[in-house]
Amino acid sequence: MISRSLARAVMASVALAASILLAGCDTDQVSLATNAKANQPVPPKLLAAMVEKDMDLQSPILVRLFKQEAELEVWKQTRSGQFALLKTYPICRWSGDLGPKVREGDRQAPEGFYSINPGQMNPQSAYYLSFNTGYPNAFDKALGRSGSQLMVHGDCSSRGCYAMTDEQIAEIYSLGRESFFGGQKAFQLQAYPFKMTPVNMAKHRTNPNMAFWKMIKEGYDHFEVTRQEPKVDFCERKYVFDATRGPDAKRDPVFDASAKCPAYVIAEDVASAVREKQARDEAEYSKLVSRGTPVARMNTGIDGGMNKIFAAKIPEGSTGLSEGAEGNTLQMLAMSKAPGTIPGHVNPPKPNFEAAAAAAPQEEPVVAAPVANTRVAAAAPPEKSGGFFSGIARKMGMGTADTTAATPPPQATASVAPATTSATPPTAASRLKAAVTRFGPGHDTSKDAPKSVAATKPAEPPKPDTRLAATRPPLKPSVSDGAAESGGAQFAGAAPVVQSNSFDSRFGAVK
Repeated sequence: MISRSLARAVMASVALAASILLAGCDTDQVSLATNAKANQPVPPKLLAAMVEKDMDLQSPILVRLFKQEAELEVWKQTRSGQFALLKTYPICRWSGDLGPKVREGDRQAPEGFYSINPGQMNPQSAYYLSFNTGYPNAFDKALGRSGSQLMVHGDCSSRGCYAMTDEQIAEIYSLGRESFFGGQKAFQLQAYPFKMTPVNMAKHRTNPNMAFWKMIKEGYDHFEVTRQEPKVDFCERKYVFDATRGPDAKRDPVFDASAKCPAYVIAEDVASAVREKQARDEAEYSKLVSRGTPVARMNTGIDGGMNKIFAAKIPEGSTGLSEGAEGNTLQMLAMSKAPGTIPGHVNPPKPNFEAAAAAAPQEEPVVAAPVANTRVAAAAPPEKSGGFFSGIARKMGMGTADTTAATPPPQATASVAPATTSATPPTAASRLKAAVTRFGPGHDTSKDAPKSVAATKPAEPPKPDTRLAATRPPLKPSVSDGAAESGGAQFAGAAPVVQSNSFDSRFGAVK
């Protein structure tokens, strides 16, 4: 029975794809599947999961994103009319901090409720495939927030987006495409800082974004108790969920994000279920706070996060602001397969030195009193340090270019001469940067110890070149079909390489 249903679903998907390619007219369906990447069928394992969960191939979908857990959930409507979880995808990379996007260029991935229609699907994306989140929505615009081209895409690199592997986005794109083919006008995207549980709310209770998070938790709760896509409106610069007209009203309420809220009601069965859930959550939250649940540390100097399954595959990998065990757990995960190909230009989350230095309090320099019988080594003049040829290079303007923040500077070795002593005492910002560099992920503290001039570094055996090929194949195998088992390009143990076709060099718009 299941095999026959699966076979019919596969045949329907293939036949529909062929008819779309032959249509030749300007329709939403054609724009969704204009090339082989965008026209890949839903993988057989996902089709089997749909049959098992009583879902139709072209039934509506709903997507939820969680930054802290670094997960993307795809929910699909069953024949009962409610949504059920179809699959959870680990997020390869997201940008910024926990909290909503506020302005263009802040590198923040958005949070809130957004609507994705067929016109926001991009089959010609430079990042394999993508869809636009729709940021800013009416609520964001009412607050004067700005930003553009905030995507969910492949390529595993992000500057304000949610980035998956190419194999993952191919699956997600195919699910969205089929839902549109089935008649869904738009699917809802819900983006959260974390799963809105009492534990997480207690951990982040002092966060300045808590008022906003409580507001969008209302929509989270509506979905949790109904398993239906919540209707979203905006008024008085706030979210309103599942609003309907009153029993005596002759027309539906009209909402304006910047105007006063119109008269509306929420169905009593929904409102009652939400109140009960919120009462349970509040009671659990109060217990956790009274027991002294630790407050989550603010890590504003770290740019985003990534799921631990990907962090385990990257040299000096870190989950950043995402949840994930370090140390032995990451080492154990390194032995498992990754859900897709990790490009060579991917950088794990690392401290943002400029942000950390700007946040550090500035102190007045303290000048130490001279001590008797103490000699101070004089620094060599700039013209003489580095030798004859380096002096000529400086006079010609060579060797003074700034390095980009995308690639960390190489670690100093024993053969490099020590830096000259500065006449000005270090500021708090410089001391903070030095401390973060010394104790950050991947820093070898043994290199900070004094070394003998005569000490020599033992020769290291040559390492194999594990960098990926410069060109990738036009199609990637499906995650559901175990593509990573035989790919061999998981980049475990390889040094991060910033290629000429890296995300930063190819991405024109500022997020």
